[in-house]
Formats: sequence, structure tokens, C-alpha cells
Amino acid sequence: MSQIEISNIEYLVIIGYLVLIAMVGIVFKTFSSDTDDYFKSGSKGSWWLVGSSAFMSAFSAWTFTGAAGVAFESGFSVMIIFLGNAFGFFLNFLFLGPWLRQMRVTTFPEAISKRFGEKTRMFYALYEIPVRILYSAMALYGLGIFCSAVFGYNIYHVVLTCGVIVLFYSATGGRWAVMATDFLQGLILVPLTIIVAWLCVSKLGGISHMFAQIDAQGLSEEFSLINSGTLFGGAYTWGWASAMVTKGFLVFNSMYAGPRYFSVKDGREARKAALFASVLFLLGGLIWFLPPITARLLFSEDVMALGISKPAEAAYAIASIKLLPTGLIGLIVVAILTATMSTMDTGLNTNVAILIKDIYPKAVKRFKWTVKPEAELLNYGRIYTWFMGVFILLLALYMAQAKGKGIFEIMLDVGALLMTPIQIPLMWGLFIRRTPRWAALLSIGCALTVSLMAFMNVPLSNFGFSQSATWTFQVKFFGVLAGGSLGFLLSIPFAPQRDSVHRKMVDTFFKTMKTPIDFAAEVGDANDFAQLKVIGRFGAVIAGFIALMLIIPNPIEGRLAIAVLALIIGSVSGLMIKSSVRASAPNSDLKRANEK
Repeated sequence: MSQIEISNIEYLVIIGYLVLIAMVGIVFKTFSSDTDDYFKSGSKGSWWLVGSSAFMSAFSAWTFTGAAGVAFESGFSVMIIFLGNAFGFFLNFLFLGPWLRQMRVTTFPEAISKRFGEKTRMFYALYEIPVRILYSAMALYGLGIFCSAVFGYNIYHVVLTCGVIVLFYSATGGRWAVMATDFLQGLILVPLTIIVAWLCVSKLGGISHMFAQIDAQGLSEEFSLINSGTLFGGAYTWGWASAMVTKGFLVFNSMYAGPRYFSVKDGREARKAALFASVLFLLGGLIWFLPPITARLLFSEDVMALGISKPAEAAYAIASIKLLPTGLIGLIVVAILTATMSTMDTGLNTNVAILIKDIYPKAVKRFKWTVKPEAELLNYGRIYTWFMGVFILLLALYMAQAKGKGIFEIMLDVGALLMTPIQIPLMWGLFIRRTPRWAALLSIGCALTVSLMAFMNVPLSNFGFSQSATWTFQVKFFGVLAGGSLGFLLSIPFAPQRDSVHRKMVDTFFKTMKTPIDFAAEVGDANDFAQLKVIGRFGAVIAGFIALMLIIPNPIEGRLAIAVLALIIGSVSGLMIKSSVRASAPNSDLKRANEK
């Protein structure tokens, strides 16, 4: 078997879903009347909407491909990746989520200007845009590689289709559409992956039988949560696990993570959103490894027979296709597609926000252009979204033409070598006040120096390590983290006096960040019931669409899986619609009373 073949019914499911989420952009276009609405939903997002979007945007197709390959090879070690993310979001719940929302900004470079000054702000704005473009293009290209190799799709068709759909609803509906599609994708993905895990456990005969088969096949050592380091070239060891958990803390607990919460109503809602995302990642960490482990135990020959460079990365897809009934297989493909689309849409919206809110005002001032009214800036936001999205598409198509290899490993390295350096000072800057304006830039310079040495594969023996030491992921990550942290801490003795302009600016930043938000005074009227009603109706359509699959010939267990999925999505959607009616009723009564 060189590729997995799926039926025409599955293609109809995929096409139907992609058309549906494209319509989300059209519906949510009316929610944006200015750039604040377009880039951060006017800070009116409900906790469940923001939390699900934060969850969905925190992973890509790598979860069901690269991470599945890790689980296929090393079993339970992959849990650490997701538990690290859950830990990061839980710390947001404890204190940092409200802090990030209470910075009262639209972009994270705007927050940086209030903490480190304008020069640092412009560095981040100019650094962030090309890096995010590269990362989005790589994610889209990686998705194309996987779908081309595993399902036989044309790689250019995958890149163009997914890219255009994301671009359409992101440009049309802005942040509202991004969060709504993220929620709908999560509404399908979470119960669907629970059903897949349940089918896997059922096929194995239960959890106890799964461990018995692991022992019987001599995989106990390979599948241990922490490996000795002799099996996988230093991967999945305590060092690797520590790097993953620390990375989870860094990614989710710095100003860089701020855009996840800029859209939420206030600090209290930010805390709820963070807890929701943490619980979802905890759930994912407990079930997402089951299908690839099942593939290793029961379908190993089918996986290894695939004619791709790294067959293990198709383990989740193989297990799903073997166990899911006709119709739901298309939804697993949708889950793989939309996992990357959720990352891309958030990155695209954030990038354009930086362009409009951080770079454009500087250009206006420098070249003495006429300041544009808010309505024109909103149109510019949509135009720049199309422009930047097309550029990402062209870059991804170029990568496809170049036929690069090892895309998922490269994405991991991009995160460690290019993203980590800029996150380090944004984490320390939330806790340490006494620093000069250039503290972040020194920190980045030191971290990028280590990144460059890792990229050039400078022998670690030059720094006192053994001759056999290599640049493993954990060495790269902790090296960059140490370099960046050292640079930041070394700047502390050069901090200006307490009564200086800079220190007063920093004190104001911290005071603002820790001051709770008065939603009614600072934002205005909420639109919670409108969010519930519109998204609930989309969810009901999805539930009805899935319920129609019951007419497809399937075994009893398959029909039961379809019915359960439709029932879960339909129940959640029904509760949302019912809640919207209850929420809007008091408002209608109040309006009638005022009219009298």
C-alpha cells in the first residue's frame, strides 16, 4: 500500500465542511465596524469562544502527524508535549491571563512599547511579520506534504484550497471569524478524537489489554514515558521532557501570548478562557496518543507499507481509517486540515494587526502622510490580509516546488531557534521591572547568537562538553534560553534611576497591567447572546450534516459513533441557542420598558 484511499462520500464531507467555514467569514463581517473589532473582536469575546480559539491555535497538523509519529515510535512520551501546553495555560489561569488582557492593547508590540520603548517595539514588529509568514507557509506546506503522501492529494491543490479558505474567512470576518471557526473546529475535533480513542481502546480489548499487548510485543522500554536516551538519540529523555514543559511555560506566559486574551472581555473572563484551554489540552494529552499506539500494536504493517519518507507520521490517520465508519473518516481529514488552518488564521490576523497598528502609524509620521479615518483603516486591514495571505500561499507553493524534506523537524527548530529568542525577554519583562530600555534587545542578541551556533552546528566540545555531545532539541532550547536570560539579567545593573522617564513608564505599565477592567466603562455593551446564537446555529447545521451520515451503510458500532458525535455537537449547539434566547429576553424587556 503506497497511499490511503478514501471514498467519494468522504470527499463530499470535506468539501461541505470547507464551504461551511468559508460562510462564517461572510456572517461575521457585520460584527466588525472598526479595527478594534477586526483585530481583537472589540474585546467582547466570551470566555468559551476565546478559550477554544486559544486551544485550537496552539497546535497544527503536527499534532496528528509529527506528534503521532512520536507516539508510534516511543509511546507515552508524546503526552509530555500536550501536558506541557496544559501546564502553560494553567499558569495563565492562575494569574497571567488577566495580566495580559489588562495591558489594554491591540497588538503585543504595542504592549512592548509601554514596557521597553518604541525602538524595541519596532524591532519586534519588523521581526515578527516575516517569521510568522515563514512559519505559516511551512505549516501549510507541511500539511500539503502529509496529505499528498498519505491520501494521494495533489500537494498544490491542498495548499491552495486550505490557504484560500483561511484567507477568505480571515479577511472577510476578521478576528470574530477566526475565533468562530476555531470554536466550530474544536466542537468537531474534541468529541471526534474522543470517539477515535474509544474505538481504539475497544479494539484493543480495554486499557489492561493494551498494556498486555505492549509487554507481549516487547515494547515496554520503548513506550515508557521517559526513555534512558539510548533508544532515540537523546530524544524523549528527562532533558527532552524538561525542555518541552519549559517551552510550554515560555510560549504561554509572556507578552508574546497576549493576543490570545486581547479579545476577551476582562481579566475574569481571561482566567476562565485559560482554564478552558488547559482542560482541553489535558484531555488531549490523555487521548491523542491512543490511536498511534493502537496503530503500532495492530496495524504496524499497514503503516510501514506506506510509500512515504516517515510512515510513522501517518499512524493516527491509519488507525482512524481502520476504525471509523464511512463518513467520519472525512471528518478526521478535516481535523488534520483545520488544525493547521487554525494556526494560520490566528497568525494572519495578528500579523495584519501589527502592520496596521504598529508599522503603519510610524510610516504616516515619518513620511507625513494624511492620517486615514477608522473606516479606511478597516478596509486596509482586509486588503492587507489578502495581500499577506497570498504571499504565504506563494511561499508555500514555492516550498512545494522545491520538494524540501523533514518539514516537521524544521518547524520544531524554527520554534526553538527563531521564536524562543524573542519570547525570553517578554517573559522576564513581566516580572522584573528594573531594566534599561535596551534589555530586550540585548537578550535577543545573546539568544540569537546561540541559535546561530546551533544552526551552524558548532561543535559543543568547543564549550567544554564531551566530544559525543550534539545539538539535540533540548540542548538547542536550553542553550537559547540560557543565552537570552543571561543577556536580560546582565542589563539590570544598568537600569536608570527610579525617577527617570523610563522607570516611570515601566511603573505605569505594571500598574495598568494589574488594574482590573471595568467592562461597562472601558468597552461598553456586550454581545454574548449574539455570539451564542450565530455560532450555535452553525453548530446545529454541522450536527444535522453529521446526522445525515446515518443513512450511509455502516455496521451498528459505526452508526452508533456517528449518532454519538451528532448528538454531542447538536446538544452543545442547542444549549448555546437556548442560552442566547434567555440572554436576549431581559434585554428586549428592558428596551420595551425604555420605549414606554
